[in-house]
Amino acid sequence: MSSSSTELFSRLRPRLMAIGYRMLGSVQEAEDLVQDAWLRWHDEAESARAAVLVPEAWLVTVTTRMAIDRLRSAKLRRAAYPGTWLPEPFIEEGPASPEQIRELADDVSIAFLVLLDCLTPEARAAFLLREVFEVDYEQIAVAIGKSEAAARQTVHRAKQSVAKARGTKRHQVRTPPQEQYEQLRRLVQAITRGDLAGVRALLDDEAALVGDFGGGGPSLRSTLSGAQRIAQLYYAHHLRHGGGMRLELALLNGEWALLRYLEGELESVQAFEFDRGRISQVRIQRNPAKLAGIKRQGHLLLRGEPL
Repeated sequence: MSSSSTELFSRLRPRLMAIGYRMLGSVQEAEDLVQDAWLRWHDEAESARAAVLVPEAWLVTVTTRMAIDRLRSAKLRRAAYPGTWLPEPFIEEGPASPEQIRELADDVSIAFLVLLDCLTPEARAAFLLREVFEVDYEQIAVAIGKSEAAARQTVHRAKQSVAKARGTKRHQVRTPPQEQYEQLRRLVQAITRGDLAGVRALLDDEAALVGDFGGGGPSLRSTLSGAQRIAQLYYAHHLRHGGGMRLELALLNGEWALLRYLEGELESVQAFEFDRGRISQVRIQRNPAKLAGIKRQGHLLLRGEPL
């Protein structure tokens, strides 16, 4: 393979990775997907690659088609998943401005990825290609194997489904990063002090907590509902772990998240949604396999004061 073809793929790799992650909700699966796209690109004869008029469109189409197939298989596996399945947390590599962080959160937050689960693999692909990656309908049609008219209809229906799913939640306006940070800073302080009432005051009365434990160790059998029950869970962790627990705030998936360390080891990543100034949703990722990437790339985490 020529150096120019390799350089081209390397340049497009972040875009392909972005598609794969938003389709599959897994960094590892997205990396495997992009590797397979590379192998297909590599296996194409030099003359065939030269005949590709728009290499980026070819690679996006191949990556999308493989992602659709893998998501079909993944949905079957996740049906038998022990407990709740949640996306793997994601670190955006490289420096990011406040504006880039806000844009990232709009299409890669844990809440958004969970919302996309209401779509079929084809509809998810069409929706993401159009609404996130601004791909034209002609290319979307090729990627999902439909006519251009059908592709337009698929995107339209997907947007309706997402709007309907989002409409079932009271949370409509994204909380600015500075407000996220301040609320979570107060949460960390209250948990560290063992202030049950203080934790309770930060939670919406109808707040819900779910966790992905991956079948390893104790897990929540169902959603934990209500501010009082969730506050009691945080209080119980304080009593149980005391000084052996360290809490940190870090930017993950474009939003402030809570990292909990026990005896120096990362034990969980917690993502949040907010409603009218209080925490309305907590999603805890404790599956060790899904925390491995954060542990490996921890040096890339942006911690501390809000942007």
